[in-house]
Amino acid sequence: MKNQNKVKSIRESRLMSKSELARKSGVSPLTIDRVERGELCRMETMRKIILALGFSLEDKNKVFQDQG
Repeated sequence: MKNQNKVKSIRESRLMSKSELARKSGVSPLTIDRVERGELCRMETMRKIILALGFSLEDKNKVFQDQG
């Protein structure tokens, strides 16, 4: 099942590589790749990515739509 998210577009707009986002969020680059393709991920992973992109948890809908 694919999930809508804006991780890739936000990451690219900030001129951030997948590796850099992975490092900042504390997850693997493979996980970032999966999330950007719309695969399911854990709530904790979403939280880490949201914070690494510079958003607050209240702004989660700006990154991940229709989730938790």
